[in-house]
Amino acid sequence: MNPFASTESAAHEHWMLRALELADRAAQAGDVPVGAVLVRDNQCLAEGWNASIACNDPSAHAEIMALRTAAARVGNYRLPGSFLYVTLEPCAMCAGAMIHARIERLIFGAFDPKTGAAGTVFDLLQDPRHNHQVQIRGGLLAQACAQRLQDFFRARRQGKKRMDAYKTP
Repeated sequence: MNPFASTESAAHEHWMLRALELADRAAQAGDVPVGAVLVRDNQCLAEGWNASIACNDPSAHAEIMALRTAAARVGNYRLPGSFLYVTLEPCAMCAGAMIHARIERLIFGAFDPKTGAAGTVFDLLQDPRHNHQVQIRGGLLAQACAQRLQDFFRARRQGKKRMDAYKTP
């Protein structure tokens, strides 16, 4: 059964396509292509993309950037009733921030088999020991989201090989 087969599916796809555009912005800046859109009442509260390299900030993940912007915009670090669309399953840091912000639902694209904290490696968002659980839907436009990452890292590896060819043994 497709978890996105509902009257909301067009809206979900719309926001994920926007997150993919933001992922492209991160890639153009030389950062890992991950984009995020925070939505409440079907209105965009904030957007973010990975900027760890550009900002020299290990916490400048797409999700954190969107959460920071939204919290500043509404004047509250709590963002109940909001949906976060992300092109890659969040890490533990981002999952923790979502719990603190009281995000209602996470919709992500590609699964992260190495550090995914929304059920793949860890299940931080639905752990009953937390005072808030986030509803999760993964796999929306998964192939397109994963392809951005694969293309980015392939190009990075090829660039490294080209640079290695110029090194003197």
